[in-house]
Amino acid sequence: MGEAADGEYAVRLTGDLTPDVVLLDVQLPDITSFEVVQPVGGGPHPPAIVLISSGDAADYGRRTGRSGALGIICKAELSARALAAVLEGAGP
Repeated sequence: MGEAADGEYAVRLTGDLTPDVVLLDVQLPDITSFEVVQPVGGGPHPPAIVLISSGDAADYGRRTGRSGALGIICKAELSARALAAVLEGAGP
């Protein structure tokens, strides 16, 4: 398990830790989470990537799906059940 303070470090850390799942905040201080998804999810055994946001998931429209992330969960709705639903393909 790890925690990264910004997108650049998230890319490096996931390469080092090879996690199964990555929760990635949409609002990062250096680059967008959408820019992080491609290098993190582009390896031979990519993790499942789920975005989280303080805003409404609808605000990001199709951009989430195009990024390669499995889905997006509003922070107010973040729970084990919501995460499991996204990982299983049912959405939050």
